[in-house]
Amino acid sequence: MNTDGHRFRGTALQACLGLSVFICGCFLGGLKAEAADPIRVVSQTVGTDELLLAVADAEQIAALSHLAAETEFSAVVAEARDFPLLTKGGDAETILKYRPTHVLVADYSRADLVAQLERAGIVVMKFTKYHTLDDAFENLRWLAEVLGPEAEARAERVIADTQARSRALATRLDGVRLVKVIAPSTYGVIGGAGTTFQDLCDHAGGENLASTVGGLTGHEPTPRESMLTWPVEKVVVAGKDRAMALEPYARLAPYQFMAAVKDGRVALIEPWMMSTVSHHRVAAYEQLARELHPEVFAK
Repeated sequence: MNTDGHRFRGTALQACLGLSVFICGCFLGGLKAEAADPIRVVSQTVGTDELLLAVADAEQIAALSHLAAETEFSAVVAEARDFPLLTKGGDAETILKYRPTHVLVADYSRADLVAQLERAGIVVMKFTKYHTLDDAFENLRWLAEVLGPEAEARAERVIADTQARSRALATRLDGVRLVKVIAPSTYGVIGGAGTTFQDLCDHAGGENLASTVGGLTGHEPTPRESMLTWPVEKVVVAGKDRAMALEPYARLAPYQFMAAVKDGRVALIEPWMMSTVSHHRVAAYEQLARELHPEVFAK
């Protein structure tokens, strides 16, 4: 028997097996490394900025929208200071330079921009529901699911806290008489049913006359003549100073002819609160409720 030949073949077989294991190990290790590539998220809207900052790890945030730093629109100005901001009106290249794996957009984001990002192989998360607090909770959970278990835990804590605040406010306002309000606009439209303002009224003890009396849905042209017959008790305006916030309407028809405007009957909320679409809207509920029903907060 030629044992040397057997030894040689055995040694060769072991070497081949060892090489195969090494190659497989490298291949699987490569797959593992690829699967473990860190998530980098760019948020393209102020609403998604607020969602992202609520649940993401800092290293998962590649950039935020330019509106994140503007107090007129953003509830998270302080938090946004720690992160890069997109250029206003920027194109796909201004987003791609941050090397994102995911980009957060809304259904009102530019279609051509979204298409370019998708062609570049980026995961685009498009948010389409943002009219109610439940919509905000759904959006938080969707984003957190992508970001990982720690984000999911943060989302549930944010949701629980927001729900508790909303319930506490509802208890405080139980039985109050709804205050008849409108939210004037300098753009020739007014918000009726199905708007962010309607949602604010529903949670803050207000009756949106554009909906209940005007029969308006969404943002519709201001019914200039019929509005003068509406029994407006307070006008809801956004700003830091009551007189300054009301001033544009003191010179603008039909608002200038309304007794509530002439008498300065104002409910003042912070600028970003009028349009917030995230869980931060609970703060807007609380602020508007204080303005409409100061008596229940004095107890």
